[in-house]
Amino acid sequence: MAEKKIGLHTIKLKNPPSILSTATIVGPKEGEGPLKDYFDIVLEDDLFGEKSWEKAESKMLREAVRLAMNKINLSPDQVDYFFAGDLLNQIISSSFAARELGIPFFGLYGACSTLTEAMSLAAMMVDGGFADITIAATSSHFSSAERQFRFPLEHGNQRPPTSQWTVTGAGAVVLGSKGDGPYITYITTGRVVDFGIKDANNMGAAMAPAAADTILRHLKDTGFTAADYDLIMTGDLAKIGREIAADIIKQNGYDITTKFTDAGIEIFDLTTQDVHAGGSGCGCSASVFGGYIYKQLINGNLNRIMIISTGALLSPTSTQQGESIPGIAHAITIERSLEK
Repeated sequence: MAEKKIGLHTIKLKNPPSILSTATIVGPKEGEGPLKDYFDIVLEDDLFGEKSWEKAESKMLREAVRLAMNKINLSPDQVDYFFAGDLLNQIISSSFAARELGIPFFGLYGACSTLTEAMSLAAMMVDGGFADITIAATSSHFSSAERQFRFPLEHGNQRPPTSQWTVTGAGAVVLGSKGDGPYITYITTGRVVDFGIKDANNMGAAMAPAAADTILRHLKDTGFTAADYDLIMTGDLAKIGREIAADIIKQNGYDITTKFTDAGIEIFDLTTQDVHAGGSGCGCSASVFGGYIYKQLINGNLNRIMIISTGALLSPTSTQQGESIPGIAHAITIERSLEK
């Protein structure tokens, strides 16, 4: 019997793991945005001293993990499992980082939902007694993602208003069986939802139905409402997708509008930075959570939040063959302290 399962698709962790540390590295454009003071490292050059953007992305991920460990004097041999993924073919950013770190590795692909997918699995490992220390991490890079999924940068193509700017960023989260919080307390795993969107420049609309589906199932399973949360944040729906998701949720009897934001809206200034609908990419929710949101939890400005990283499960091949874009979203609840 699944004794930790509540409702249809949510689990309540009996031994909630504590978030011991986080670390974030972002690119120059992200460092010009409103959250610039909350990132650990802002790169001056998005090549990060490497010869390719792909190598730069893997280095960002690797160094974010090392920085998160260094903050709590943790060595790689003290970490039981490393969960990570990214957008590049065969998740090479994560795999190559794992090659250098030497930590037992689970490679994941959830597109831009990978942060909360990784945190979910890392948390379940600790809660289940299979590990004492785990790390969840992910990354993305504007230049590597753009030429893989859309056009070579040299092409200089125009971007429609619905398009988003892939965040150059990486984030790592260390979880432990002992600690003073914040704690991961609930997990709602996403389902693949496809409303038939085929436009790879309208990712927010493609992912919004999956985000709404996960949030609705979480609220129904737990009995929570928006009033029980200080913040509900999706990963990279950006401006257009957030509006669609909020409307779907409201049509189903829940109004979360006053608590609902998106990392793709928060990381950039949509009025002064040319990012169109907002940010996207695995590094979007990773850097916003690991930087800004985590510090708000530590400082007591937030007490209970829900993070829902959102992903578009497309590939260049599926897009060229006219396939629609399936979406997925994984939700986790994080609480600053546990009820006694």
